[in-house]
Amino acid sequence: MIRLSSLICSGLLALSSATALAADALPQPARVFSERNNGAAAAVKLAAMRYAAFWNTGDPRYAELALDPAFMDRTLPEGRTQGVAGPLQASRTFRAAVPDLKVEVSDMVLADDRVALRLHFTGHFSGRFGDRQGDGRAIDFQAFDLYRVKNGRIAENWHLEDNLTLLKQLGAVKP
Repeated sequence: MIRLSSLICSGLLALSSATALAADALPQPARVFSERNNGAAAAVKLAAMRYAAFWNTGDPRYAELALDPAFMDRTLPEGRTQGVAGPLQASRTFRAAVPDLKVEVSDMVLADDRVALRLHFTGHFSGRFGDRQGDGRAIDFQAFDLYRVKNGRIAENWHLEDNLTLLKQLGAVKP
């Protein structure tokens, strides 16, 4: 009996930590525009907020909660792996250069199974980017993402980042 209750307690702790993970640290959008405010819209918003939390923290558990197992990046950058592994790879690479990376959701627009986000990334280049060692300079750029959400998870993503500004700030491109 003691073993069964220990297993139940362990399961409850794991469930409560997953719930805490899903509820804590979700960046809240500055502005939200939605055609309706129902359960379907809430599920689309939650998927987007979990994905924003992944970029904000680097914690892969948020990506796993946010992304459909068959996730497709429709604007896949050269060299990035397709599927869920792609954003995980991108986050590791980016956080190696900007360990304190943060993202704010400036605007969110919800419509049916789609959500569009205007994102603001900040941090400091104190790590490594390719052969460049960071010197602590500020990183500040914007991005736009469009997601299609299916069954509460992001199935497809289209994105556009201000890479020229980022590369200038990393010192990889002359201003």
